[in-house]
Amino acid sequence: MIPIISAIAAALLFLFALLSFLAPSPTDTDHHLHRSRRHSSFNIEADDAIGVPLFRIPTNGGAFDRDLWSSRNAEFFHGCSNASNKFPKAEVITHPNRYLMIATSGGLNQQRTGITDAVVAARILNATLVVPTLDRNSFWKDSSNFSEIFDVDWFISFLSKDVKIIKHLPRKGGKGKTLSPYTMRVPRKCNERCYIRRILPVLLKKHAVRLTKYDYRLANRLDTDYQKLRCRVNYHALRFTKPILAMGEKLVNRMRMKSKHYIALHLRFEPDMLAFSGCDYGGGEKERQELGAIRRRWKTLHSGNPDKARRQGRCPLTPGEVGLMLRALGYGSDVHIYVASGEVYGGEETLAALKSLFPNFHSKESIATKEELEPFSSFSSRMAALDFIVCDESDLFVTNNNGNMAKILAGRRRYFGHKPTIRPNAKKLYRLFLNRSDMTWEDFASSVGRFQRGFMGEPKEARPGRGGFHENPSACICEDPKAKVVKISGPRKYGKDNAMIKRNVITDDMNVDDEPDWPDMDDDDDEEQNELQEKGMFNETSSDYETLNSEDPELDEILSD
Repeated sequence: MIPIISAIAAALLFLFALLSFLAPSPTDTDHHLHRSRRHSSFNIEADDAIGVPLFRIPTNGGAFDRDLWSSRNAEFFHGCSNASNKFPKAEVITHPNRYLMIATSGGLNQQRTGITDAVVAARILNATLVVPTLDRNSFWKDSSNFSEIFDVDWFISFLSKDVKIIKHLPRKGGKGKTLSPYTMRVPRKCNERCYIRRILPVLLKKHAVRLTKYDYRLANRLDTDYQKLRCRVNYHALRFTKPILAMGEKLVNRMRMKSKHYIALHLRFEPDMLAFSGCDYGGGEKERQELGAIRRRWKTLHSGNPDKARRQGRCPLTPGEVGLMLRALGYGSDVHIYVASGEVYGGEETLAALKSLFPNFHSKESIATKEELEPFSSFSSRMAALDFIVCDESDLFVTNNNGNMAKILAGRRRYFGHKPTIRPNAKKLYRLFLNRSDMTWEDFASSVGRFQRGFMGEPKEARPGRGGFHENPSACICEDPKAKVVKISGPRKYGKDNAMIKRNVITDDMNVDDEPDWPDMDDDDDEEQNELQEKGMFNETSSDYETLNSEDPELDEILSD
């Protein structure tokens, strides 16, 4: 019997060795199968017995040495956008017979940047601004005019000391026919000298100029008084209409009734946007076919390298990846999340991973009745305005993308008290998501916290002037030295601890090595930039998803908000 048992044992060992040899290793497994976990719920429990770390996601957020719902040192900073004594009143500098008209483009937030810059452009030209017209023919197909989204009377009165604004072009000589504007387009990133050279001569001759496709047509870097004017427009003058504000406040109150704190997530994961990004989202062959079919509808789109795009941080996070990031940063399953999004690619299957981590999942459609939303539901910009309000009022704003709404809200929340705002460091996080099954949860969470330093909306995360002004309005944020002195001085008995507080307050900025890779919107020297503009060789401002370099304006509009 012993020889027989030995033979059977040897055969079993040989069979086990053969199967082990033929079985693919985790690193050799099909890439899409390895990454398809993004679309499924996260229940990864690897076996310690074979040496693979156990990745078990906790339901609570864990203990952290920071307040999850406020930014450190935020009390020492405040928004400051008042004009200086060197900024004359509008009645002094506005010339007669100079009228500037603006036609914006894109969705709500792209239009918002255009309106803000239009006021500054009128001031540069010493012209009267006609209330801007909104784009009704773009991808967003919203027929709303300015006064149906923004409080036009407040807009005019609040800015009356800065720029003269009227609702309509006047008639010639006060009677007869209305002035006929000369239509033209200004280059993007056009600075003060560019406007004076290109627009002013036409304005002097024609008396009325209409600038079309007005988005990002003003330089990122301007004189400080012009930058502060931008802030007065964006953060004070552009106020939504009373019906929108009332409904937005109702949505905020309903979120507050559910929990003391809530997170607002702006989730861009629509099929068109994913197709244009050229990234791989772990859906395998089915995803490649579906998104490829969308891409083929656009001649200007070219296939790229999805892995390279993800390595460079150009792919928006999936819903599941956002959930993992939030849990790693300390937010437990009891937290309530308001999600502002369009059509999510993959629907409930894609959202399942996020909902498994954060089951208290809400949207305006789930916390309001169909009848309540009916006055807004046929207008994409008005619906976007409701999301804007709920996101702005949230205790934490999170985005999975770098579109216009994400940028504008990031800047706005900095201006109004540095409310926590998380922008994913996608460039570094992607490796963690890809290899999460090969590490413990503790190692994963520690790495997320380290990589997200500098991407949390805290004061002085970015150097002044870095990135787009609407995202980083550094000229409009002032530090309060008196408050700092009061905080630092404290009772004498704290001695050494007090010195430590001082060091933390003053130097608790991010390390230079950890500074986010903020795009510098005006990298070129101003003089060189102006020369290129004058020769017609100006450099177009890159879109929110810079990899596309699209020549099709509709693609830019789809991606913009």
